[in-house]
Amino acid sequence: MNHIDRRNWLKTFALGGGLTMLGGANALAFTNPANRPSNATLDVAKLNSNENPFGPSPKVRKAITAAFDNACRYPSMVFRPLLEKIAETEGVSTDHIVVTGGSTEGLKAVGLTYGLNGGELIAADPTFQSMMTYAENFGAYVHRVPVDENMQHDLKEMENRVNGKTRLIFICNPNNPTGTLLDKNDLKSFCERTSETAMVFSDEAYYDFITEPDYPSMVELVKEGKNVIVSKTFSKVYGLAGMRIGYLVARPDIAKRLQKSVMAMTNVLAIEAAKHALDDDEFYKFSVAKNMEGKQAIYKTLDDLELPYVKSHTNFVFFKTGRPIRDMMSAMEKENVLIGRPFPPFYEWARISTGTMEDMKAFDKGLKRVMG
Repeated sequence: MNHIDRRNWLKTFALGGGLTMLGGANALAFTNPANRPSNATLDVAKLNSNENPFGPSPKVRKAITAAFDNACRYPSMVFRPLLEKIAETEGVSTDHIVVTGGSTEGLKAVGLTYGLNGGELIAADPTFQSMMTYAENFGAYVHRVPVDENMQHDLKEMENRVNGKTRLIFICNPNNPTGTLLDKNDLKSFCERTSETAMVFSDEAYYDFITEPDYPSMVELVKEGKNVIVSKTFSKVYGLAGMRIGYLVARPDIAKRLQKSVMAMTNVLAIEAAKHALDDDEFYKFSVAKNMEGKQAIYKTLDDLELPYVKSHTNFVFFKTGRPIRDMMSAMEKENVLIGRPFPPFYEWARISTGTMEDMKAFDKGLKRVMG
């Protein structure tokens, strides 16, 4: 199943009612394909890093094991097949792709490239900060634009901040930590307009969890030759956060420039894992279904407690506790549940990742005890 087929499957999945359409999370063999408790080595429900608790899939584990024979070699030996697989998935040529050590390395490489010598960046606030904080280390100035009353990117105000020194506009969509998704038409028109005067970066780490029909990746604009860079990761839906592998998609001349700022790249085991993950449609569907099941469990807990929250398009939920987040983190840890870090200025809001149903039960029990 290629990239387009998966989006069509998600469209059908969403329109058909998701888990209800499938007859529940156990339909179509949607059980843990690894046949093991995901937190077998943990004494806590780790719900603070937006990880996929079920990966790597059995097929990927087998590929990783087989790849140990080449672990003594440099990644260049096995790199080309992955590059071709990613390019095929995204519908571009290989010179559009920059493979990185997780999408975070790609974010930092872009921040370094466009932030040097006083370059100005524009981003929502709060959002994922790796690019901005790294760029600031090299002299960049970042315009942090507060999200609007719906916790969405304030695209109008972000566009108002564009000036002659603006080198890059960062969009995390769906956004981390709010989980919000921009209107697809507003997003595309914003990117088209602003890319005429600055580089636009679309962080699509959570793109695979979007179930809205026909929601576009900004790779479409890359194909049109726009000044747009898109980042993708294998950390989320594919369950490879510990392997550290992701990639950027950009016009070939831009990709060539970004490649010079990549420092770590990735490794042989991660390359083989990613290559086989792209072919593992069963696990992809499983991950999406289980994530939806986890979110529904979180929503129920929050509804029971009458706590406000933002409907999420990711693998986490942002909700209002009404209590200082540091206190919440400490209190929940005593309940053996780890929740997300502070995201200023929302110091009374918490981010909770989806997990196994055992994790969700621990969250339900722990939060009700802490809030009660």
